[in-house]
Amino acid sequence: MSDQPAHVIGFDTSDTVPKVTVTDDPAVVDTAYESRSWRCFQSPEKGAIAGIWEAGPHLERCACDYDEMCHILEGEVRLTDADGRSRTFGPGDSFVVAAGFRGTWENLTLVRKVFFILS
Repeated sequence: MSDQPAHVIGFDTSDTVPKVTVTDDPAVVDTAYESRSWRCFQSPEKGAIAGIWEAGPHLERCACDYDEMCHILEGEVRLTDADGRSRTFGPGDSFVVAAGFRGTWENLTLVRKVFFILS
């Protein structure tokens, strides 16, 4: 018998092996970086993924075709749209990057966030 209620998923990453991704395409990023993603929930039929993500400082050019809800646990990010408008988010901040966003995502420091992606 599990200690978890049915259909309730905790984001305890202590027993989860992170997916490590290296992003190094100069057309996408200013400098290569490595990220770690602990996927705590996946529902491919619904196009949903949720978990914890972290990466060091970098700037990445984005053209999002999905919606992503983010909650910053550590660090600071700056999002700048194609028109040059920007906003910085830090620990405790929550926001959605909606499908259609074009611009840059910049980790100003090491960033750790909770994410929920719906594509």
